Amino acid sequence: MLCKKLYNKAMKNFYGLFSAPNHYNDGHPESPDRFGLLDETLERISGIIKLDATPATLDEIRRVHTLAMIQGLEMAPPGTIDHAPTYVTQSSYDDALLAAGVTLACSRTVGSGAGKSAFSLIRPPGHHAEPNRAMGFCLFNNIAIAAKDLLARGANRVLIVDYDAHHGNGTQAAFLNDERVAYLSTHQAGIYPGTGAITDAPHARGRIINLPLPAFSGDVVFRQLAEEIITPFVRRFQPDFVLVSAGFDSHWSDPLTQLGLSTRGFFDLSRRLIELADEVCEGKIIFVLEGGYDAQNVANGVEAVFLATTEKSYTGGVEDKSPYPEVDVNEDIQILRKLHRF
Repeated sequence: MLCKKLYNKAMKNFYGLFSAPNHYNDGHPESPDRFGLLDETLERISGIIKLDATPATLDEIRRVHTLAMIQGLEMAPPGTIDHAPTYVTQSSYDDALLAAGVTLACSRTVGSGAGKSAFSLIRPPGHHAEPNRAMGFCLFNNIAIAAKDLLARGANRVLIVDYDAHHGNGTQAAFLNDERVAYLSTHQAGIYPGTGAITDAPHARGRIINLPLPAFSGDVVFRQLAEEIITPFVRRFQPDFVLVSAGFDSHWSDPLTQLGLSTRGFFDLSRRLIELADEVCEGKIIFVLEGGYDAQNVANGVEAVFLATTEKSYTGGVEDKSPYPEVDVNEDIQILRKLHRF
């Protein structure tokens, strides 16, 4: 636990929370159990402010998703809707509206200047949901809906960094041809959904960046990526807001994936993103929870992000370094830098 750290109220860091307790399928990894340790964790962190939220409206959801997709989800009978498997219950449509609404409350709080950062702790997650279909445990694309809302409210450019272990195909699809939004995804190669190749989106070089990583890519790899890819990417795009798809399934002990980040690694990566937001957009950054299928990793990762909003160094925190050796991704980084002219 990171219980030794206190947080500074003056920083005005906010969060929204919705665990969707009725969106549940017995034995499925995307369940309310993922949030089993969050209440205890959030109670221990001082200086963070909980936001109230209302469900997203149909018009807000339609900025990303087609009406046919929305209506299909609303009318879907309880059961499995794809091979992932993605499931719906009687409450799932309303739960997905509120998850999007919580994320909008976070982005609007930061967008209004009332808060410097916010973390949307919600389920069902969103980054796999494409404009015309729900998939990959995801119903509505929460982070894409928030990005569209920021643009509608006057932002010129929004940058999304996705460090979930899976490629955010839905987020990429939502902004494939929108030059106002840049997207960068790090994800494990060869796993669901099979998208996010390094050569994806050739028409959007320098704006849409994908780096599929070999299994067990860990803290050292992500520090290298932060310095050699993410930093020049953010500085070149000069966004008005930084949004982060925070997937704690990138932890080395996640039951569904095989990347190599530790809790300290989540702190380091989040801290670097916060520093870049401070540099380019007055610190305006919004984190949105995606995957992470071990409750302890989710709780530790969330606390590491909050710690990163106020502390420059990681002291007194969880030490759960990956037992696996680091991999060499230099060749892939050089390919990426050539493709995107870094």
